Amino acid sequence: MEALIAASLGLLTTAGIYLMLRQRTFPLILGLTFLSYAVNVFIFAVGRLAVDLPPIVDKAAPGYTDPLPQALVLTAIVISFGMTAVIVIMALGAYLSAGNDRTDSADGTGMAGRANPGMNSEAHSGAHSGASSAASSAASSAAGDDRT
Repeated sequence: MEALIAASLGLLTTAGIYLMLRQRTFPLILGLTFLSYAVNVFIFAVGRLAVDLPPIVDKAAPGYTDPLPQALVLTAIVISFGMTAVIVIMALGAYLSAGNDRTDSADGTGMAGRANPGMNSEAHSGAHSGASSAASSAASSAAGDDRT
């Protein structure tokens, strides 16, 4: 039984880390979910669950199972479900605004190098040259060049 729990912990952790390294939003969410499942199984294993023993102290029972790990895991399941729902909504919003689900494109460009549809070309080019764009706009306003 211990080997089965150890193997399941290793499999869930490995799958979670592999999926998180894929750099796409949906596998990242699945990877986080697998890691939370691995933590839940780990907490159960550390809690020393015993078969056919009550979770409360009873004088008629030969022992009892600690109820604290069960309560912690139940709370963790509820919290991870809520956080997964929030992350899915955030990922969906990012996909709809960017047109792709990559997590490694910091400048708003996708795999094909196209600009973010929500950004105009001036704002997109200014994202790369922050200080030079501010300096050029200051120089143009000092020269009296109004582009409005």
